[in-house]
Amino acid sequence: MDCTDAVYSEDYFDFINTLSREVNMRNGDEILCSQPLDNGFEVLFYPREVVENGDFNIARLTYIGVPKCYALMDTSALEGTGILTMQNFPTLPLKGNGVLMGFIDTGIDYQNPVFQSENGTTRILRIWDQTVRTGTQPEGFLYGSEYTAEDINYAIRSEDSYSIVPSRDTNGHGTFLAGVAAGSEIQRRDFIGAAPLADIAVVKLKEAKQHLRNFYHIREGAVAYQENDIMAGISYLHNLAYTLSKPLVICLGLGTNSGGHGGTSALSMLLAYVAAKRMRAVVVAAGNEANARRHYLGNLAPMQEYEEVEISVGDNIRGFTAELLTNSPEVVSVAVQSPTGERQPLIPARQGTSEEYRFLLEGTTVSISYSLGEFTREGELIFLRFTNPSKGIWRLWVYPENYVSGRYHIWLPVTEFVQGDLFFLRSNPETTITGPASAYAPISVGGFNAVDNSLYLDSGRGYNIDNQVKPDFLAPAVEVFGPDLTGNFTRRTGTSAAAAVTAGAAAQLLEWGVVRGNSSSMNNALIKNYLLVGTDKTPGRVYPNPEEGYGRLNVYKAFTNMRRTT
Repeated sequence: MDCTDAVYSEDYFDFINTLSREVNMRNGDEILCSQPLDNGFEVLFYPREVVENGDFNIARLTYIGVPKCYALMDTSALEGTGILTMQNFPTLPLKGNGVLMGFIDTGIDYQNPVFQSENGTTRILRIWDQTVRTGTQPEGFLYGSEYTAEDINYAIRSEDSYSIVPSRDTNGHGTFLAGVAAGSEIQRRDFIGAAPLADIAVVKLKEAKQHLRNFYHIREGAVAYQENDIMAGISYLHNLAYTLSKPLVICLGLGTNSGGHGGTSALSMLLAYVAAKRMRAVVVAAGNEANARRHYLGNLAPMQEYEEVEISVGDNIRGFTAELLTNSPEVVSVAVQSPTGERQPLIPARQGTSEEYRFLLEGTTVSISYSLGEFTREGELIFLRFTNPSKGIWRLWVYPENYVSGRYHIWLPVTEFVQGDLFFLRSNPETTITGPASAYAPISVGGFNAVDNSLYLDSGRGYNIDNQVKPDFLAPAVEVFGPDLTGNFTRRTGTSAAAAVTAGAAAQLLEWGVVRGNSSSMNNALIKNYLLVGTDKTPGRVYPNPEEGYGRLNVYKAFTNMRRTT
């Protein structure tokens, strides 16, 4: 069996594993391919028949091993952040020189002059395109094609560039983020990226396999990426930075409502591993889910028999998932009632329990899976999967089994994955930061409007499920100016733009600390603390708060505060 084929084939299911680093593993008579990643993770590829014969359900497989699907966090920004001030400061001009900026996204338009130096040569040192199978795979990886700066320069000079480097960004999201974070100055358009002299490395993600899209009921046409491919991109960039001996900023404009909401997902743990290393920074968008009405905060009172949770399901919803999480040792059980009043029997919470119930009049199938203690801090997961739900109000009856505080959370999928209306009637806008921004380690960035200084209302709000302060702070996210796929410029709104701006700020700090020799031990935690101390705050507001975290990005203020403390 060709393991590269297994990566792409719908006949193989991907699972994230932490127990073995073997190149090949055996499951009975089946040889399994493995893609090793950093921090003890690996991805195993199981033949479809092995999985489906044993039933694809999370109670049996463990949910942390099933790759989550991530969406793009999108639907002049630099002036109010202090970034331009530090770019042009007479004695300390910081433009990201000597720093590698890594983007894991939809790819990059490598022919755009915004990614070239003044002499016309590329500033992109590497592209790993996971979708292209005709080139040379990166060392240590089973799939995709890697292109060097030499390849890209040769392609730029060629009349048929894409015959040499056939990597394209057909979406534009990755090109935009890379331009905002690290684009070269284009004076005639009054444009400059936050770190215009930084080196660039890009991972173009392959889209999620159809069996995962079906499992999560992701709408047709939605852009969705697998957790394990994102993790592979992180390992690739981390090891590339070691090879090149450069400090690294990773920018992620992706998010999901699936999985852990406090740093317990596989992706979050890998990001924490990288962020703990010297000369590394990880910046993640907080998502745009604050007003989507897809988060419910449960609050059972002592001796309360149950709490009723109402989900409004509109037309054309072919299916959806819902995930209930508690903090250990809180334990609850659930039952489901259809719009016509048919009620599925209560399924008590037991480790590994999984039940499926068909509602006769609606023609709807609901499966409920319980997992107790799979996540290290988040105690219980109840995974509900609705197939062909009828229009109307569906009710979850939540019963306490081990009462501590009575609090629990339920999340519906992110907006990008849903076709039609799907929301809680009594939703809660807090704890709406998407993963992995909800994890503690990354620099998690929400958004504001730099023109009038108002909050971007859709920006994901904190705190996380462990009550850790998230987002860390806000950056410009409304009508941000950046490159498009036509060689011109456009404006986009979303917290991924805020993450790109902040990634450029992190590159400025790494240049000052590592490249210029002021702090060789500079790491993600130190960068985060410098930026937190320098944030602007609105007079009269209490900080931190769930909307703004510790305030709004101001790199110049971070440096002036640094001067007073060093």
